[in-house]
Amino acid sequence: MDLDKYFVKAELIPAIIQEEATGEVLMLAYMNRESLQKTLETGYTWFWSRSRSELWNKGATSGHFQKVVKVFADCDDDTLLITVEQTGAACHTGSHSCFYKKLK
Repeated sequence: MDLDKYFVKAELIPAIIQEEATGEVLMLAYMNRESLQKTLETGYTWFWSRSRSELWNKGATSGHFQKVVKVFADCDDDTLLITVEQTGAACHTGSHSCFYKKLK
């Protein structure tokens, strides 16, 4: 699969991670070509850490893996939606979702 069309605008593409069973949005992370390729090949999410400048496999240290169910690109090919089977918490704080801080 040619992944180049997803990286025309930038070297990183945002990836929205959604729980397949509930539809809940769990997190947003960024992917480069290599992490997207590894995600497609392994069936588990891989991301590019902007703060550490390195690849990371979600769950490698916590055990809270994300098994990929489906991967969608948006209409402009500049954002991904990845549905997953989440093991444990998605957020590094221990929360199931990173989106738990209600503003309104």
